[in-house]
Amino acid sequence: MTTEPEAGRPEASALTSVTSAAATAWNGLSYLARTMGVPRGLRGLAVEVAWTAVHLSVYPWGLLDEALRPGGVHAHHRTDHLPPGERSLLVSDLDGAAIPVLLVHGIVDNRSIFVHLARVLRRRGHGTVQAVNYSPMTAFTGDIRAAARDLGEHVERLCAVSGSDRVHVIGHSLGGLIARYYVQRLGGDARVDTLVTLGTPHRGSAIAHLLPPTLVPRQLQPGSDLLRELDEPAVGCRTRFLAVWSRMDQLIIPQRNARLTHPDLEVSNVRLDHVGHMAMTIDPEAVHLVTCALSRTRSTRERAAEAALTQAAG
Repeated sequence: MTTEPEAGRPEASALTSVTSAAATAWNGLSYLARTMGVPRGLRGLAVEVAWTAVHLSVYPWGLLDEALRPGGVHAHHRTDHLPPGERSLLVSDLDGAAIPVLLVHGIVDNRSIFVHLARVLRRRGHGTVQAVNYSPMTAFTGDIRAAARDLGEHVERLCAVSGSDRVHVIGHSLGGLIARYYVQRLGGDARVDTLVTLGTPHRGSAIAHLLPPTLVPRQLQPGSDLLRELDEPAVGCRTRFLAVWSRMDQLIIPQRNARLTHPDLEVSNVRLDHVGHMAMTIDPEAVHLVTCALSRTRSTRERAAEAALTQAAG
């Protein structure tokens, strides 16, 4: 009879490391085949490299915090300065345009990762779009739970300044996991209408084993206590989720770990094929998915459901 080594013993740790290394190596070979084997994969790789270079050039600018702009919810409803195409969101859904959009970046990053996406959202009629910074040292000295509490405080300030009682949140990479913890475990579903995650390690990433053994990297390892906590029941959660993931994501290993599956959550998972981790904030398809998701607010979904019931009854 063979007895499996118990967790916590040296042989168990060694077995876990070997298994993780083998899985990472196999995933790496599959990644190379998907990337180098087709023209679209090579194009996606080129875009990833180019955008990373651009992002690094604007990274210092992103270290400066973006100020909250007061003005109230009705200040965002002016449409006279917009062309017809950009006016359409405001005209068709005033509620959707009035809801502030909060952007939350990933590990050792800052708000500069959203420079393109924020511009697109403003052009689509969203009057309040703000990217929040948290400390780049979070990866080494921080805690996802504490970052989620800080995010909740920022959401409250944003609601107070904008006059709105709800927000949309878009999280890239670790930012999506911070926002998800806030929604599921800290009552954030009362505030967050829609949470969009882009390349977020909902099931962890094997890459985390290569990071310094501080708290956040441990929380990002598959099967961590934090990820198990997020698997706990979330009955009645009012937030709608969109999880966008890519088969070419080089930082989420395996890539399918960026999918969000939970029996109590209203989730749409969308797979992209040839988009790198950093480029998910500029990819046209990903940006289109984001804008479409934010145009379907809780109130518009409720009105659509009522209309469907009325039609069925008639």
